[in-house]
Parts: sequence; structure tokens; C-alpha cells
Amino acid sequence: MEPEAGKPGGVAGLSTPAQLIVAVAVAVVAVAAVVHVAMVFLHVAPPNTASKQHGDLIDEYVYPEFEQNWKLFAPNPLQQNIAVQARAEIRTPDGGTAVTDWVDLSAQDGAAIRHNLLPSHMQQNVLRRAWDFYAGSHDAREQPVTERALLFERYLRRIVMYRLGAKEGGGTVERVQVRSVTTPVAPPPWSDEKINTKPFHRVLPWWPVTEADLPEGTNR
Repeated sequence: MEPEAGKPGGVAGLSTPAQLIVAVAVAVVAVAAVVHVAMVFLHVAPPNTASKQHGDLIDEYVYPEFEQNWKLFAPNPLQQNIAVQARAEIRTPDGGTAVTDWVDLSAQDGAAIRHNLLPSHMQQNVLRRAWDFYAGSHDAREQPVTERALLFERYLRRIVMYRLGAKEGGGTVERVQVRSVTTPVAPPPWSDEKINTKPFHRVLPWWPVTEADLPEGTNR
């Protein structure tokens, strides 16, 4: 529909209430964009007064949807492969107990990503970041060192139970155990660098499984 002759087009041709609505909408979008850029900038910037004072608020905004991980462009890229594995202690139908073999959860993700042009966020990041969160919040004795350590522990346990399921090997899962297998990447043939490529295992304690660890709608 063309504007009437002599009447301006676009926003200027709208009624006063409509112009006010457009102006408010533009202002809201502009403020939201500024807040988003500021939060992401503070997240990736070196520690400073603002990020230290409002660190919890920044983390709540950024994680998990807007997480920024620029390790690919870091001067010292990661030089090791980390695989997360899990096993379960099950209660067998006859009342006994048994322990399953280790299940390589990282290998499952790798198989799902390989040759997949559009791998999902879950396949690429969920398990990997869950382990990063746990490892960064617990010391070598698996004791919590941050306020969110127990939250990250429960998060990792729920991911494991989502993968294994409440029923495993013909029995009911009572406890689970997680370990990481870290393998240094061998240097290229032209390098004189010497690296021990022997895998290193970090084995966590057994965790009892509760109803809160199970996916919604799962019956034990």
C-alpha cells in the first residue's frame, strides 16, 4: 500500500503512538545488544576489577549458551587428548552385585561427530565441558575447591546416568565411577621434542546413584 501523496513514508509516516512503540523497541534492542557485548567481553577479557566484582553475574549470563572458548587460537594449544569413561556397579536380578566394563563416553561422541557435517552442541561440548568444570573445581584428592564444585559433580553424574541408563547389563545401577584417560599428543616427526605419551588415569570415587541423577521419566 503506497503512502498518501504529500505524506512521509517509513517511520515518519506512522502515528505518534506507533512511532513511540518503534522507538521503545529500538531502545530495548540497543540496550540488550550493549549488555550482551559487555558481558561477553568481560568473560573473555583478562581478570579486572569489574569481572572480579561481578564474576558470578557474568558467569550466570554467559553459561552455557554464550560460552566463549578461544583455545583454538591460543599461543599454546592443547597438546593432549582427554577421554572420559564410566562404569557402573549394578544390582543383579538375583540380588547380587556386578561391575560393568569401562564405557568410553568420549569415544561415543567422537563417533557421532566424525563425518557429521552438522554435529550437535551436545555431541561436541556437553561431556567435555562437564569434565572441565569438574576438574577445575576439585583438587588432586577429589575434594571441592570452589563453591560450585558439588553442582559440577552432580552435573557430571547426571550426564553419565543419561548415557548409561538406570538399567545396565541386566541389572539396576546402584553406583557409578568416572575416570579420565589423558594421553599426550606425540610431537611431529620433524621435532626434537621428547614427550612421554603414556596415558595417565584420573579415577574418581564411586558415586551412589539417586533419583535426582536420573533423566526425567526414568523408572528404576
